[in-house]
Amino acid sequence: MSRIRSKNTKPEMLLRSALFRAGFRYRLHLKTLPGKPDLVFARFKTVIFVHGCFWHLHKNCRDGRLPKSNLEYWQQKLINNVERDMVNYSHLNELGWKIITVWECEIQKDLDSIIKKIKSILPG
Repeated sequence: MSRIRSKNTKPEMLLRSALFRAGFRYRLHLKTLPGKPDLVFARFKTVIFVHGCFWHLHKNCRDGRLPKSNLEYWQQKLINNVERDMVNYSHLNELGWKIITVWECEIQKDLDSIIKKIKSILPG
């Protein structure tokens, strides 16, 4: 598990480079915000989290399933991840931040539509 990255994952890097090419500038992994969002657009008070489907139990996704072996361990671990996400989202909402969640499978399937969606949410 020590080899599992929490920052600079492949889906995150793909999204970051596409947003940069689209003219967006952002900060990375701001430690002062709850959950250390992957991308922070301070000017627009918006954050983006890039979630792995497995690690954050993406519903209706092939990769968001629990493994069959060691089920008790994985179920508790992954549910804790989801609960932690909800607490962080709640804190960010209280602070007045908008939250965009992008899933790994969405990036793999259609990065262009994600960029369009983000453009529609962020002005300019």
